[in-house]
Amino acid sequence: MDRSHFLRGFFRSGIFRDRKSAHLRPSRGVLQFRPVGGNTVTKEFRLPPFDLRLAMNTLAAKDPQLAPLIKETEEFRIEDDGSGSPYEILVEAITHQSISGKAAATIFGRIKALGSNDLVPSPEEMLKLRKPALRKAGLSGAKVLAMKDLAKKTIDGVVPTLEQAEKLSDEDLVERLVSVRGIGAWTVEMFLIFRLGRPDVLPIHDLGVKKGWSVTYGKKYMPKPKELLAFGERWRPYRTVASWYMWRACQRAGNAALRKIRPAPTRRRGPAKLRRKRANLKPPKASRSRRK
Repeated sequence: MDRSHFLRGFFRSGIFRDRKSAHLRPSRGVLQFRPVGGNTVTKEFRLPPFDLRLAMNTLAAKDPQLAPLIKETEEFRIEDDGSGSPYEILVEAITHQSISGKAAATIFGRIKALGSNDLVPSPEEMLKLRKPALRKAGLSGAKVLAMKDLAKKTIDGVVPTLEQAEKLSDEDLVERLVSVRGIGAWTVEMFLIFRLGRPDVLPIHDLGVKKGWSVTYGKKYMPKPKELLAFGERWRPYRTVASWYMWRACQRAGNAALRKIRPAPTRRRGPAKLRRKRANLKPPKASRSRRK
């Protein structure tokens, strides 16, 4: 999936300049940024629904290596762009999977043109749309099936309304939304972080979080997901904010440094045939002359 759908340029290098003070800025505002090689984009943002100052102070006290990032880089924000229901957000998420942001924006515009008043087709409208119309808009066959499944599960109540989603636990939301064809855990985690502002989400499979961990803690390799999950226990109950600073560490490090970080180490094993051969070897029996 093209992560620019959810991250909206937050994690592209050159968007934020480092901050030399840690005071919180207004809870709502407008942010202008220029993605590398792109045009200036205006985004509305707001503070998350939890106490961000408490989260930052708690993390800095628990983990001194986070303290410089917390002091010098942009603090956590969630999007405030008026997006509607989880259904509408996931329609856009499916559209953005595996293609560039520019192409996805074009296709998403065509999909909205199929709905009433140039809005995302309602679940009922989506089910009525014929496959050729969606394919003509630019969706692959797999994405058409995902859209139909999303619409059906929204009507059936599996995919909640925004009001219902705000009352559900992280675990319940993940369980519900990953049941939709084409929606994986990472997509749901980004929804929890940047749309609902949940405080304790740790996307252990996210490349940026893993590389940011390597930069922050001076490692030459990325952690395995289980290793990152165990390490992240120290960040509870603010793993979302810690993840944000892992992304910030990536941004500060730059591409040259990030390219040097190796994948998680794997345990080396010989060919299966050689392992079986070694296992079957028995020590030679001592000769009688030796026993005497």
